[in-house]
Amino acid sequence: MFRSKARSGHPSLFSSAKTAAPVPARHPALREALVVASLDAAVRAISHVATANAGSAQVDVDAVIIGKDDGRFVLDVVPARRVRHLDEEGLVQIALRQLGLRQFVVTAEDLAAEPRRSNCREVWSYNNLPVPAAARIGILKIVADEGPLEFGRLLELIRSDRDPSAAVLALACSDLLELDLASTPLGPMTIVRSRT
Repeated sequence: MFRSKARSGHPSLFSSAKTAAPVPARHPALREALVVASLDAAVRAISHVATANAGSAQVDVDAVIIGKDDGRFVLDVVPARRVRHLDEEGLVQIALRQLGLRQFVVTAEDLAAEPRRSNCREVWSYNNLPVPAAARIGILKIVADEGPLEFGRLLELIRSDRDPSAAVLALACSDLLELDLASTPLGPMTIVRSRT
């Protein structure tokens, strides 16, 4: 199940472990791209810039920024692009360049790519699931000591009266574990790593 509401309860705001503050996400495609970014090991932080300067003019940029090891990027989700007049778009591009931001373009095809789409939706359905401290510590210790390892093997090593898969997926949403969600459908062979 894909949760469409933000942690704060406001449907046009998105929050994850990688956002310091809620990010406006008024379009479903942007929200989906934010889920993918939140589960992507290469993305370290997600933020929002409402306005920026283009020369002496202050411009409404309404930009979602993703921080990666190789720099900061504007998340440009093609289906969610705002329609702007040519002059306004030019000022926005100048302002973003002055901030040192490059574009990270996400197309509708990128969002629909399987198995990542289904995997991200499945994992994100466990976002905000509480994981008791003992379970969290136990799972993180196993992955740190044994990892990277296959999801099925991790589940065998976890001592619990309950199915531990939900806790593992919730820890991925909390940016404490990394899952390979792009290679194969989520299953016993999915690789799990400690978040570095």
